[in-house]
Amino acid sequence: MINTFVILLLFQLVGEVAAHGFGLPIPGPVIGMLLLLLYLMVKQGAAEKLAPTAHGLLRHLSILFVPAGVGVMLHGQRIADEWLPIVAALVLSTVLGMVVTALTVKWLQK
Repeated sequence: MINTFVILLLFQLVGEVAAHGFGLPIPGPVIGMLLLLLYLMVKQGAAEKLAPTAHGLLRHLSILFVPAGVGVMLHGQRIADEWLPIVAALVLSTVLGMVVTALTVKWLQK
């Protein structure tokens, strides 16, 4: 499990180095995830090797919501003061995301 966890972290590290080294506007973890996807597509059996570790990480994914909850509690007054623009941004971005996804799926089905 440690070896596969190290592989996942190495892909994130390579993504971070690429993002900072080339001054890319894409976050390093996203680049690392794309590189991991390429690795999984090229190397046969890699997905089965990484699956137990990935499932272990996914089981504890809810822990990542703790910082967001703390942020909401810390900035509660600001959220209360600026609730209308926040709600408008959330609704607009959700609708826009759904429209773009639907158009992309429709385009890919052609």
